Amino acid sequence: MRAVLLERPGPAGERRLVHVEAPDPEPAPGEIRLRVSACGVCRTDLQLAAGDLVAKRLPIVPGHQAVGVVDALGAGVEGWRLGERAGVGWLASACGECDACRHDRENLCEAARFTGWDRDGGFASALTVRADFALRLPAGFDDLAAAPLLCGGVIGYRALRIAGVGPEARGLRLGLYGFGASALCAIQVARHFDCEVYVATRSLEERARAEALGAVWTGGYDDAPPVRLDAAVTFAPAGEVVVRALSALGRGGTVAINAIHLDRVPAFSYDLLWWERSLRSVANFTRRDAREFLALAAEIPVRTAIERYPLEEAGRALECLEAGKVRGAAVLEIAEARALVAQGPAAREAGPPA
Repeated sequence: MRAVLLERPGPAGERRLVHVEAPDPEPAPGEIRLRVSACGVCRTDLQLAAGDLVAKRLPIVPGHQAVGVVDALGAGVEGWRLGERAGVGWLASACGECDACRHDRENLCEAARFTGWDRDGGFASALTVRADFALRLPAGFDDLAAAPLLCGGVIGYRALRIAGVGPEARGLRLGLYGFGASALCAIQVARHFDCEVYVATRSLEERARAEALGAVWTGGYDDAPPVRLDAAVTFAPAGEVVVRALSALGRGGTVAINAIHLDRVPAFSYDLLWWERSLRSVANFTRRDAREFLALAAEIPVRTAIERYPLEEAGRALECLEAGKVRGAAVLEIAEARALVAQGPAAREAGPPA
């Protein structure tokens, strides 16, 4: 297989990404192997490569928004067949036995492991995943369009739910702070639930896109929305933006922070939090979140915006994301598996050419 290894995190120009040829990984008992056709490039991948997120092990193959076809089954696997399409998300495993797991909060399991952080991810032409954590994908999305749903889409959905946004939230005034790949999915879900959406972002292009998707107001981070918000989700990895969202919130509202890493949270007046306002972090997602969101994404249907990069340009994709030059989601396209998918089920079951 071909793979991109992160050997040394650091700033652009100092981080070390290495392209390697290696034997295909063999699925352990209970695992399946995917021939990867597409993998989204997430800000979490960037934070890992930059060293903002401390690596669990090095070298590591990043990537946790992978789509591919099953081409090998480990011992004891049930429910998957060769040639089926599957997705891989951030949550790679959980213990299944702790209080968090037993109460449908597997995202908080202390023994949880994560794709592209604890175990090799999707910046490769093949990867293995626990069969019970692989995700079934809606038929209406091709591989490239499906990849951004597996992290930005699912975690955006969980953030909305934590902020109090759901089918019962008709007319709720929702703020979205930052408008990248995750917010692009979240606004479509929120509008499906008949929320009024207010978007704050630096980019004039992103403001125009938000308005086209139904935002009733757009502005910059320093601009106050024209009404008090009932809820907000922050996507920008900046603590100052969290405080801006909190300052726009009405009594009893919630700000959900959709970030695994923030630069800092500046001091702010307790008056911004008083009147039973809430500040919540969003940690990972559960398989239930993924199933609910993917079904909803097919129903709406959610449309993703992507920029394609070949696997060998994974480093450039990270640099473009870091520079704010990606509009929508960056997705790595792996040609071998894409060709295999195009040939149909018989070719998928036969696997890649020797």
